[in-house]
Amino acid sequence: MNLKTPFSLLRPWEETDRESLVRSADNPRIAAFMRDGFPHPYSVADADRFIAMATGDHPNLFLTIEVHGEAVGGIGIHRLDDIYRHTAEIGYWLAETYWGRGIVSDAIRALLPVAFDSYDLIRIQAGVFSNNPGSMRVLEKNGFSLEAVHKRAITKQGVTLNEYLYVRFRDDSDTAHLIP
Repeated sequence: MNLKTPFSLLRPWEETDRESLVRSADNPRIAAFMRDGFPHPYSVADADRFIAMATGDHPNLFLTIEVHGEAVGGIGIHRLDDIYRHTAEIGYWLAETYWGRGIVSDAIRALLPVAFDSYDLIRIQAGVFSNNPGSMRVLEKNGFSLEAVHKRAITKQGVTLNEYLYVRFRDDSDTAHLIP
């Protein structure tokens, strides 16, 4: 699956993305906003492990954000199961050089209808660390609403933070109200 946005191409990860993945992901400022499974430093072995998982057999969707022919970020949909089977979590990251250019906002905008249609979802949610207002703004621009604040729910790099839970429902898919 390839999705073209005004600023990037969203496409499946490939083994040839290894070097650009390491170059783009090896940044403590990115890792600071990610779960601990996203390491810093980010090594070739980490890239190999991630690409093998992302290209393997699983129910989730992992896409690279490609700009000028290079993998500079990632976006994905992680389907939940059991009683949460109609819910998925969206996650994303972008190389710091590309922050503030609308790339992730456009990637989310392109991916939402595909995720809702492909996975029979009612809701897509995202947990955002309280020290990441940029990510909160990106979600709000794409019609996500703050549903809850989980107090002192995250411990990252020895600091305990709140988690802001944003949600977008299938019936919110009318995009006329979204901020460009």
